[in-house]
Amino acid sequence: MTIADTSVWVEFLRNKEPVHSRLKQLLERGEVLGVECVFGELFSGARSARESALLESYWNSMPKMEEAGIWIDAGKLNASRHLHARSVGLIDAAILTVASRTGAIIWTLDRQLRDAAKRQENQPGALRSTSLNILLPTVPRCPWYFPA
Repeated sequence: MTIADTSVWVEFLRNKEPVHSRLKQLLERGEVLGVECVFGELFSGARSARESALLESYWNSMPKMEEAGIWIDAGKLNASRHLHARSVGLIDAAILTVASRTGAIIWTLDRQLRDAAKRQENQPGALRSTSLNILLPTVPRCPWYFPA
């Protein structure tokens, strides 16, 4: 499973390549995990009823996990790893926590989240069931291409 963060969704919704085609493929295969905080950000930026309806249709069609306790664990992670000092907010910490619980891959275009995920992956005692992975577009000519 893949968690597409808000930056990826914004590029997808703007039809920006290569993000649009890659996320579309993952969505069609049911491989994108719906995360409430990501969609909360997307809904807060919706500029019309049509955009909200589109987001709602994606949200309703995606697999999700039970997110009880995510915000508490995200706050603890943020504090224990001093993520706030690295410009990583609570929403990004929640994404890291969901990935830790599920073993999902994080796909982000956000440098701070990517760097935090890489640091989290190497922390002893990190809250995770499997190693965190970071998926970025696999088109080498993109300025944000960083192999995982």
